[in-house]
Amino acid sequence: MRAPSLNVLGESLMPCSTSPMTGFFRNGCCDTGPMDQGLHTVCVRVTAEFLAYSRYLGNDLSTPRPEYSFAGLKPGDQWCLCASRFLQAHEEGVAPPVNLAATHQRSLSVVTLEILQSYAAD
Repeated sequence: MRAPSLNVLGESLMPCSTSPMTGFFRNGCCDTGPMDQGLHTVCVRVTAEFLAYSRYLGNDLSTPRPEYSFAGLKPGDQWCLCASRFLQAHEEGVAPPVNLAATHQRSLSVVTLEILQSYAAD
């Protein structure tokens, strides 16, 4: 079961990325539901700085993991990021740009719209 697919602007949620395939449900969208405890709802365009930060924190998103059909992210890729990790990156000054149209409204339970808008890429 998924939460209603609305973005932070109150409009229909747009796709984030199908190459690489992203989203908790691996449907290309930052949809969420009760099983998504990490709230993978913020659509970001990853930067080298953010990827290094994530690796430093123990979540290496750039190394391929073929056993999970994951090719690894490179700067410029779009990805559904956990809302709490986005907020943490914001607090550390390394948050990547956000695609607001593809960021699920549930993100607002963790990150304010004002913070998300300050990183708007669209």
